[in-house]
Amino acid sequence: MTIYSLSSSEKELIRKVYKEIEAGNIDNISRTVFYEQFYLRNKEIIWAFLASFVSRNAGWNMTDLEGDLFRELIPQNYREILFLTYERANWLIFSDAYPQLLIYEISKREGKPLFHLLKFFHISKYIEVEWQRFWRDKDVERLCKALIVNEQHVIQKPVIEDSFYKAKVFRSLPFIAEDKLHFSTVLFPTLDGRLYGYSVHGFTKVKNRIELGKRLNWLLFHSNEKEKIREFAAQVNHTGSRYDYEKFVKKVARKRTPTLKSTFPVIHHHRGEYRDWFSKKDARKVENYLKEPTLIGDYDLTDWYYQKQQQLQLAAKIEQKLLNLIK
Repeated sequence: MTIYSLSSSEKELIRKVYKEIEAGNIDNISRTVFYEQFYLRNKEIIWAFLASFVSRNAGWNMTDLEGDLFRELIPQNYREILFLTYERANWLIFSDAYPQLLIYEISKREGKPLFHLLKFFHISKYIEVEWQRFWRDKDVERLCKALIVNEQHVIQKPVIEDSFYKAKVFRSLPFIAEDKLHFSTVLFPTLDGRLYGYSVHGFTKVKNRIELGKRLNWLLFHSNEKEKIREFAAQVNHTGSRYDYEKFVKKVARKRTPTLKSTFPVIHHHRGEYRDWFSKKDARKVENYLKEPTLIGDYDLTDWYYQKQQQLQLAAKIEQKLLNLIK
């Protein structure tokens, strides 16, 4: 099927979807809002709510780079590269996922599947088949896992395995040590100041990030804390600053990270040459990714988080003293 074989209404639909993607993919704030608003309109697509929370974490990671601690610990040029890494990965995921969500929403409204149009947005054949399956079977959990699998593969080669990011970020000493960065931890805050979440070791391996995504999905929709986490999302607008949740904690006396819009410019991306990550030889391996996750019982990270903040503060003070001695 080519664009020329489509009806005029289908061509207009594609144009409108592209316009909506452009409106939502401006920055971390807009992505977070668009994911969450989509979920509120289509609560059977639970991946969208998960994506909104992961996007909040991406924003917090970004503004960390210009917060009190990381400005002391990490050189400016490296902070800039880290910001671009976060931004690039999240831009790519939205570019891939949001047209899928919109095509589903339009299909639901029109009462017929329109997933054949996904190919005009450079979407993997793998996830097109999964959407068709969902339309037929209404398996909410399988679709969520399939979207996790797809989006982690979408960023694997363009970001994780890209020669620039691999050399500058993923093989760098700070990233390998994981002493100074929050790359591998996703936090779900609550209004009573608790932090729940999971970490992943071996972040660069796609299977590990998929497992993390499945655990986070369980935490968000099946854990005893799910209602408290949802309450936070309903009442707290995302600014990109960790003060979004630190303000509910007595241990934090002041705002330590800036808002995203006051800190970073809008970045203009291009997607590059499209190549489908999925082939038939991947089918068995990918099906294994859809299994239930191995859960880790201790997902209350509140004490861990604030101990880590104290360690970072101490490290920043030591580094500053060493710099003063050198001067």
